[in-house]
Amino acid sequence: MNKHITLTLLFLIGLSANAQTDKRLKGIDKDLNALLQTAKAAGFSVAVVEKDKVIYSAGFGYRDHEKKLPADANTLFAIGSSTKAFTSAILGSLRADGKLDFDDSPLKYVPELQFYNNDLNGNVNIEDLMSHRTGIPRHDYSWYLFPTHSRDSIIQRIKYQEPFTGLRKQWHYNNFMFTVQGVIAEKITGKSWEDNIRERFLVPLGMNRTNVSIAEMKAASNAALGYDLKNDVITRTDYYDIAAMAPAGAINSSANDIANWMMVWINKGKFKGREILPEAYINEAMSSHAVVRGGLPSKEYPTTFMANYGYGWMMASYKGHYRVEHGGNIDGFSASVAFFPAEEIGIVVLTNQNGSSIPSLVRNTIADRMLGTKKTDWNAQLKDELKKAKEAEAEAKKVKKQDDPVTKAPSHELNDYTGLFTNPGYGTFEIVRKGDSLFAEFQQTRFYLKHKHYDIFAPYDAKDGIDTSEDSNGLFFNFATNDGGDISGVKLKVEQSLDHPLEFTRKPKAVAVDGDILNEYAGNYEIAGMTVKVSVKNGKLYMFVPGQPEYELSPTSKTMYVVTTLDGYKAEFISKDGKVREMVMHQPNGKFTAVKK
Repeated sequence: MNKHITLTLLFLIGLSANAQTDKRLKGIDKDLNALLQTAKAAGFSVAVVEKDKVIYSAGFGYRDHEKKLPADANTLFAIGSSTKAFTSAILGSLRADGKLDFDDSPLKYVPELQFYNNDLNGNVNIEDLMSHRTGIPRHDYSWYLFPTHSRDSIIQRIKYQEPFTGLRKQWHYNNFMFTVQGVIAEKITGKSWEDNIRERFLVPLGMNRTNVSIAEMKAASNAALGYDLKNDVITRTDYYDIAAMAPAGAINSSANDIANWMMVWINKGKFKGREILPEAYINEAMSSHAVVRGGLPSKEYPTTFMANYGYGWMMASYKGHYRVEHGGNIDGFSASVAFFPAEEIGIVVLTNQNGSSIPSLVRNTIADRMLGTKKTDWNAQLKDELKKAKEAEAEAKKVKKQDDPVTKAPSHELNDYTGLFTNPGYGTFEIVRKGDSLFAEFQQTRFYLKHKHYDIFAPYDAKDGIDTSEDSNGLFFNFATNDGGDISGVKLKVEQSLDHPLEFTRKPKAVAVDGDILNEYAGNYEIAGMTVKVSVKNGKLYMFVPGQPEYELSPTSKTMYVVTTLDGYKAEFISKDGKVREMVMHQPNGKFTAVKK
């Protein structure tokens, strides 16, 4: 036991590449290890830059928690939205070359891009994209639950994404608008966003470890695995492939590599004497272009205030010092890239903990020392916040249990809820039945749908086995019916900024029916003195009603067919004595039987 404790303590000292070279950081490893322990993070890496030098870099904890492989300053982490400053900087570089202006409409360069209404189409400019001022909310489930490697597909979805306020009326974060910036650069340069990042930044900055895709991350050496903290247990998470949304958050990097990127911003756009970005763009990008929120000083922190946004950067006053920063979060990883331009100091913190407070707390701990401000015990604050969070969580569970309504049975059989559900601004998912349970299946995610009340179901993670330890956080599957009483869609509150849920229209999943059976259904059917003709063409069944267009019939079983273009209309074929005798037409106003001639 004593031997194990000694080895653990030796490891917790941290692996520092440039540790203890500056008196301001004396004993910093102890403070950072304390944060690691309190947060129960797998690991993290940090680098501190002053002017054009790295004065401290180190790794703490593990990049691979199971194998106990240590993290160091060269370990790769996903940096998530800290990518955004890179993407906007491409446009800053192109503007300096006279290739665009920030007042230009993005439709000038991406004509296939369309917004939700004409006001946006006619008035949004590139600067609005760079500073989150379009009034379009995040709609993040659109890319997160429906990933694609086609940027064309991503661009096409924007037309259907409803704004929640007017243009330039309110700041609101939007990942899609940064992907649009990446596409603008692609159109102008004829090169992919990935190649623009490599050629304009990674190569000239010597960021040799950095890459721009999950495929590269998986193939790289010394790459961190992602983790989450569930019930105080460090749990492995899969990498998330952000795919076509890469310009909003695909970069994977190390603390030492990001240190070079921070030097560009601290040194007016130059790295080792070479201009990487124009000084004019540097100054503009880290200036305020939108107010995020009031950012008022509190009683506890009277010198910490302001919350504004530039181009891929957030601005705040930290204890009286102007701070430029952008965080990042993606499955299993969190990040903070920050610098203080007046003091010429930069701090990067990368961790393999999902939704972690480690980046901001480590950043603040180091900033207090480097800026010479009054030190705050950030570890003690973290302990206090974690304690309060657990108490609040326990109380919330009590309240939720008391407020749960008496469960009423669903209005339909489970099979009636199955099928394909689609929304043009998001994508298509499938609900399937397995045994006595329903599952919603997305491309990378699978939910078990637990019945809650009437036609409302709550989703629970079922990707690697059903996990009902956490509820759906208010995301319920609320099924809707058409005039015929059939399940016609499901309403999901996938965008919290809108005052209404979005509807995904149901299309019953077609089943394969043998051609011989289809031929048996073909023929003329008499009803009320009228002849309805059913025919087979190219392996599909069609119905022609006099005076109406020809309708395609799509099979949901061997005998039941939906009219593909009419919601709530179905045709059911009835056999007697081994022969097809009738076609029952199910309509919103009733059922009507046609007799086969």
